[in-house]
Amino acid sequence: MSIEQPQSQTHHQSQNLNQLLVQQNSGSLSFNSNLSKEDEEMSRSALSTFRAKEEEIEKKKLEVKEKVQAQLGRVEEESKRLAFIREELEALADPMRKEVSVVRKKIDAVNKELKPLGHTCQKKEREYKEALEAFNEKNKEKVQLITKLMELVSESEKLRMKKLEELSKNIDSIQH
Repeated sequence: MSIEQPQSQTHHQSQNLNQLLVQQNSGSLSFNSNLSKEDEEMSRSALSTFRAKEEEIEKKKLEVKEKVQAQLGRVEEESKRLAFIREELEALADPMRKEVSVVRKKIDAVNKELKPLGHTCQKKEREYKEALEAFNEKNKEKVQLITKLMELVSESEKLRMKKLEELSKNIDSIQH
């Protein structure tokens, strides 16, 4: 049985009762004469039952409406709280994200500067090692030359001393 059918029947009964009441109140003799007191009592009872059910339905409808309004109010409050919480989270995330982004950009910039400096450093280290090696070789050569010079000077002195001694002997022999 569908929901529409009972509503349709209720609506149809309501129309019949309304017509009956209109005819009773309008003073139509032909219709009134056909109705007995029992029929009239049944009609009033049915109408009274119908009105009571309508009132009950309206009352329940108002209760449900109030519950829905209360729920909507709570939902609206919760939505506002959630929106506030989301805004707070975004406010917290934004400054950190910005700072992190700035620091990362600075790191990238420093890395870009470091790369050529590293190459320069390596190049200068190689040049330093080469210069140090050349310096050490020249220093070694200098030491060897100084050693040779000392040997030559020493030998030259010996030779001169020998020559001087010979000359001195020659002079001594001439005087005697």
